[in-house]
Amino acid sequence: MRGSSVWLQAAGKALPMLGRYVEIQGMTSRVADGHRPLLTWITTGTGLPMTKRISHAGWCMAMMLALSPQFAVAEPPTVAAVSQRNTERTRIVEQAERSSVNIHTEKRQKTMDVVFSAGKATKINGMGTGIVVDERGYIVTNYHVVQDVERLRVVTYNGTEYESRVLAYDSREDLAIIKIEPRETLVVANFGTSSDLMLGEDVIAIGNAYGYESSVTRGIISHRSRDVEVNDEQSYKNLIQIDAAINPGNSGGPLLNADGEVIGINVAIRAGAQRIGFAIPIDDARRVIARLINVERHNLTYHGIQTTDIKQGLDRKLIIQSIRPDSPAVAAGLKAGDVIVKAGDNTIIDGADFERSVFGRAAGTEIPVVVRRDGKEESVSFRIAELAGARRTPGTQSIASSPVAPVTNLTTPATTSEKCWNVLGLKLEKSDQGFPLPGQPYRGGMKVKSVRSQSQAEVNGIRSGDILVGLHIWETVSDENIDYVLNHPQLQTLGPLKFYIVREGETLFGHFRTVTAMK
Repeated sequence: MRGSSVWLQAAGKALPMLGRYVEIQGMTSRVADGHRPLLTWITTGTGLPMTKRISHAGWCMAMMLALSPQFAVAEPPTVAAVSQRNTERTRIVEQAERSSVNIHTEKRQKTMDVVFSAGKATKINGMGTGIVVDERGYIVTNYHVVQDVERLRVVTYNGTEYESRVLAYDSREDLAIIKIEPRETLVVANFGTSSDLMLGEDVIAIGNAYGYESSVTRGIISHRSRDVEVNDEQSYKNLIQIDAAINPGNSGGPLLNADGEVIGINVAIRAGAQRIGFAIPIDDARRVIARLINVERHNLTYHGIQTTDIKQGLDRKLIIQSIRPDSPAVAAGLKAGDVIVKAGDNTIIDGADFERSVFGRAAGTEIPVVVRRDGKEESVSFRIAELAGARRTPGTQSIASSPVAPVTNLTTPATTSEKCWNVLGLKLEKSDQGFPLPGQPYRGGMKVKSVRSQSQAEVNGIRSGDILVGLHIWETVSDENIDYVLNHPQLQTLGPLKFYIVREGETLFGHFRTVTAMK
């Protein structure tokens, strides 16, 4: 060591020191000539008396620390004013969660078509997800989530639970509208477009995966248009393929883009595969939603406007395609080619927006409308009109992709009652249990007064006092609904006519086999 430079570390600062060497506990150090090393008082025992040596050393050390910027007292670390954790993605999820609901279902695993065995069947709990399409409690989900369910519960983002009922569905497109009676205004989802999807763009999926409510996963778009055949009864066209984790229970939930817009409805997974999921493009879904909440089929009212959605990226608008003669739209001065900008309090982007703006409004209600015509906005209004009797299609609970032809051979209530008795073996009257049926997801039903001996009804185990709530895909809450089904032009092609009854709080079902005898 002697004859070479040695560095002393003083509180993290290297100090080169020149001069004579001093021995410190077996270590050799060099100090400037004529100066006693600051640290010799620790071990040498020579020089100043002990008390003075300590005092002198402490004073020198204090001076060094004070004069050197390296020994300045450090400021305590500060916490950033804005956390980096609150990202655009977390804000998107928080907003989308408010317009998503968790769905819980109960159904029975039946082994026979007749209703006698239904009471002994095992109950199966199911799950799914839904998206709020209207603040009054209208929610879209997949049809397979609510198919044949006996009980339907909806839990909103804040944990509030509601009983729900199926309002309408399209089994081929695998979409359904369910309805709750919310105690507060719901948040409507921010719907985007699937017209400009990009391969590899980020997506987020929200759903009730395996019953774990409001689960969030993320991934990318793997393919933009995929046809998928699930089985002999269900196939899909034009699905979005994603690699975000999709699990049982995610069905019906939103698929979001990086802007927080709903661009798809999660629908299916590939069994045995990893990171392969599918969603219905939102543009396709919105067209179906518009049909499912059509006022003519639910409210027996009409406006006379036929529209077409135009969606190409940011260019999104609803154009009037045609106007029905002698309709409220004609009286209001609306014309083909007008772009509907606003209806009531709602901004209009597509047909689903327009239909929900008039949905549930009574005949005679005035609806203010803003349209864009020749580059200028004009304000008009029309009054919703009641459908004429020959044009009514009451009780429709499923709307096919192609509209069903209107029924024009409606019979009188007496003839309907007679036909119901002769063909089905049922004498019915309107149920007095209220609207909707207490504790049931049905709007109402027809009470069975009597059952004809050796009839289809008796063979299937229907009893007096049962409540008939549905035939095939239609609800049965009035004589008009029964009339519509028994006179349906496609009745002979439907196969066995499925029926649903409520007995002692339980939903049972069976099939009327002799369909051809009904015409």
